[in-house]
Amino acid sequence: MNTDYRKPLPGTVLDYFDVREAVEAIRPGAYATLPYTSRVLAEQLVRRCDPTLLTDALEQLIERRRDLDFPWYPARVVCHDILGQTALVDLAGLRDAIAEKGGDPAKVNPVVPTQLIVDHSLAVEHAGFEKDAFEKNRAIEDRRNDDRFHFIDWTKTAFENVDVIPPGNGIMHQINLEKMSPVVQVRPDEHGRRVAFPDTCVGTDSHTPMVDALGVISVGVGGLEAESVMLGRASMMRLPDIVGVELTGKLQPGITGTDLVLAITEFLRRERVVGAYLEFYGEGAEALTVGDRATISNMTPEYGATAAMFYIDDQTLDYLRLTGRDDDQVALVERYAKQVGLWADSLKGAEYERVLRFDLSSVERTLAGPSNPHAHLPTSELARRGIAVDLDKARAEERQGRMPDGAVIIAAITSCTNTSNPRNMVAAGLIARNANRLGLTRKPWVKSSLAPGSKTVKMYLEEAELLPELEDLGFGVVAYACTTCNGMSGALEPRIQQEIVDRDLYSVAVLSGNRNFDGRIHPHAKQAFLASPPLVVAYAIAGTIRFDIEKDVLGHDPDGKPVTLMDIWPADEEIDAIVRQAVKPEQFRDTYIPMFDLDKSARARVDPLYAWRPRSTYIRRPPYWEGNMAAERGLKGMRPLAILPDNITTDHLSPSNAILPDSAAGEYLAKMGLPEEDFNSYATHRGDHLTAQRATLANPKLFNEMVRDETGEVIQGSLARLEPEGRVVRMWEAIETYMERKQPLIIIAGADYGQGSSRDWAAKGVALAGVEAIVAEGFERIHRTNLIGMGVMPLQFEAGTTRRTLGLDGTETYDVEGKPAPGATLDLVIHRRDGGSERLPVTCRLDTAEEVSIYSAGGVLQRFAQDFLEAAEVAGA
Repeated sequence: MNTDYRKPLPGTVLDYFDVREAVEAIRPGAYATLPYTSRVLAEQLVRRCDPTLLTDALEQLIERRRDLDFPWYPARVVCHDILGQTALVDLAGLRDAIAEKGGDPAKVNPVVPTQLIVDHSLAVEHAGFEKDAFEKNRAIEDRRNDDRFHFIDWTKTAFENVDVIPPGNGIMHQINLEKMSPVVQVRPDEHGRRVAFPDTCVGTDSHTPMVDALGVISVGVGGLEAESVMLGRASMMRLPDIVGVELTGKLQPGITGTDLVLAITEFLRRERVVGAYLEFYGEGAEALTVGDRATISNMTPEYGATAAMFYIDDQTLDYLRLTGRDDDQVALVERYAKQVGLWADSLKGAEYERVLRFDLSSVERTLAGPSNPHAHLPTSELARRGIAVDLDKARAEERQGRMPDGAVIIAAITSCTNTSNPRNMVAAGLIARNANRLGLTRKPWVKSSLAPGSKTVKMYLEEAELLPELEDLGFGVVAYACTTCNGMSGALEPRIQQEIVDRDLYSVAVLSGNRNFDGRIHPHAKQAFLASPPLVVAYAIAGTIRFDIEKDVLGHDPDGKPVTLMDIWPADEEIDAIVRQAVKPEQFRDTYIPMFDLDKSARARVDPLYAWRPRSTYIRRPPYWEGNMAAERGLKGMRPLAILPDNITTDHLSPSNAILPDSAAGEYLAKMGLPEEDFNSYATHRGDHLTAQRATLANPKLFNEMVRDETGEVIQGSLARLEPEGRVVRMWEAIETYMERKQPLIIIAGADYGQGSSRDWAAKGVALAGVEAIVAEGFERIHRTNLIGMGVMPLQFEAGTTRRTLGLDGTETYDVEGKPAPGATLDLVIHRRDGGSERLPVTCRLDTAEEVSIYSAGGVLQRFAQDFLEAAEVAGA
């Protein structure tokens, strides 16, 4: 630690680092103009950075320059069981590789405290209207995931600095918000003297920024970048764009935090904040509860930003008290924030290079969809947008005993995005109560579920006597996990599924989640819509998306009087009164104290090398030191695996949902002897590369522009055109063929490539297939770093150049020439089928020297192995 700026924190026995003094030693008065993000980044530089580099690094922040990399040292890493597990599988494989080269595998451990929460593996096989659904779903989860949970249990004792929260306890982001983040960390230095500093973290999920609502810089990263941070490497960065977002006005009556975030997601996507750190302030931000703030921060990846920060203020302290944090910790947060200038009042002079303004009073009741979370759909627009149409036809089909057009087959109150906000959950409970009183019921084809991100939700709904009301409408608790939001919506009733297939019925899902990409929620939900928890309940009653939720009749009361949404919508005053009465700090303490009261001293150490189960389809030793993964990338003679349009998501690249029997992965699992009912999801099999790589570009909603019908229209599906034969085949067949030929591959794409989840398999899958480079019009941040972490070169077309302007059809081969360097211009050489060729400039998207180093080594794991063995040789010498 640097000592020049270390001082005692007044009123405590702690030390802190006076970042204001360090900054103003370079430029007097500069600290008052720094944004919140820059102040936190500056503090960790003052505390951790090599003193010889400190001045240059701080000048990047002070002068708003972006010509030098500087280190970021996150205080901790949080993981869910999919990417967290695969990260630890990679580390277990790394231990094997180290041992085979004569190193000590027991010394390969996370250096940074790492918490893994098992929340992504439960599927809603038993819906909320079934008795004991929670217990039944948990039993299925344990059976299906025996291999995975065996490995995860091993990690608890095999690795140092790893804690595991077992299944059935909640969602990582909500637990992070309600418990794990102290906002201000206190840790001893090498001499045992305790130091206070801002909490920061990275997480292996794109929604990790949820805790930004507490003023904690917390960003989503891919599993590969998380592995690098776990292993003690600084995360090198350039100063990001830091955008001020001034919130004005206040929400209208009856408008929820969900409505706000869906409206602001569209606004921010339109304003192009991709990769930026946003800081929300103004009178509107000051009035928002942390529950509403967290809803905005959680949706950060949906509008493309990296972080969505709120200042520390009285709302922060109120939330910490509400969630049962210790009084001394709350006092420390206030004292430290005011001392170092992280308190809201201290940021009045903060200056931003760009400021956006959003009026909260403009927000209407709203949905998002179909197919994109930023597809803002005010409920007042349902008819005009062609969503709420032909209700008479739908009701006629219903009277004939058939499901209606636009049938809502899934209605799920799910996701930490909205279940973390007590106002949302109480509003849903009140809608259910009011509907029950008027005799309204859920339509029989609707698979309904309630999956809170925290056990405290059940406690306060019970305290408010609202849980029985939700249960009566079919919204019983099915899990404390991601479930439907992550595509784990489980099977439909066979007769319902068969009717959808036989009639090719337009059927949809309505969920209170954060993603609704095509094919994500359920294979038989043609599209999906995001909504607030109370609207999810209303759509379960309506039963069809063709319903104009603002105007049409939901049903009739016992006297035959028509009932509309407004007849059951609760008043804000009633919601707030119940929240004040029913949500209590002891509920959070009762939930989290046992969960985190772990007796680490009782753990018996185990063999540092994992005993891989040879027949497992869940956990398998990774191959990243073997075969083509060990070969140098030549970037010569590459054939295109796919030519893809704009807005390709990681769900297109590596889907997360249920595995169907006729898919490549399904056929493989059947050969391995797995019964179809236990195929589980693509997500849960990502610890086994033989299963997971069969998910590469396996989304049935994919449009590969190399595959067209006789009219020239692109054919939808997981398809490829094998070259040079020109034969259209299933994507996995093409990948297998190219792997056998050792054919290097390339992918050509449009804008915003790699949106969505931070899943590393979106990069691992293409890397194992032999893809050496991706050329796109633009990349989403997390996916770009994952590609580099797997040794895949990201290249960007210059403005105005696209696959269309070049007339690419997939018959070409490609070379890349030039020396990789941050931002360098390289040459993409296109060899046409007719023998012609052309050379065009592309930008190397290795943005930092550290990224060049990782790419040159072949990836994150290869880089670490080289450094580890070199250090061991030096120590041995």
